[in-house]
Amino acid sequence: MSAEPNPNERRIEQRGLWFEEFETGVVYLHRPGRTVTEADNVLFTTLTMNTQALHLDEAWSRQQQFGQRLVNSMFTLSTMVGLSVAQLTQGTIVANLGFSEVSFGHPVFVGDTLYAETRVLSSRLSTTRPGEGVVTLEHVALNQDDVVVATATRATLVRCRPAPETT
Repeated sequence: MSAEPNPNERRIEQRGLWFEEFETGVVYLHRPGRTVTEADNVLFTTLTMNTQALHLDEAWSRQQQFGQRLVNSMFTLSTMVGLSVAQLTQGTIVANLGFSEVSFGHPVFVGDTLYAETRVLSSRLSTTRPGEGVVTLEHVALNQDDVVVATATRATLVRCRPAPETT
């Protein structure tokens, strides 16, 4: 790679989708997946001051319903959304507007691999913010066995495609 870019070569930077590129009903598959480690669960749980024994105490958790510790559900939610960033919102999102209908259908355990899919539910231009639009997304996280472990509906504010530069 040369230190100075060649002005005649085309250069592409990874980005998410502009508002106009989101199509209602399209499902995006986010790959690769993310295998959850022991360190992920303990670090996330302690960073967020969640002292729930179900996440931290293996001996106690073995005596509970699932027979082992559960991965922190907020880690699952964060990872589900995080898996979508490079493909959908990298550099194009203005803000998360809110989450609704969040559910956790099946526990996640250390060693599980999470995959995510996102369906575009709706999009509309913002009435108060020119050059931006509201896109509503339905995220689904599945484990390595294709079992749904989490779902969430998320409203985002996304930039519209910039006008072409004129010289």
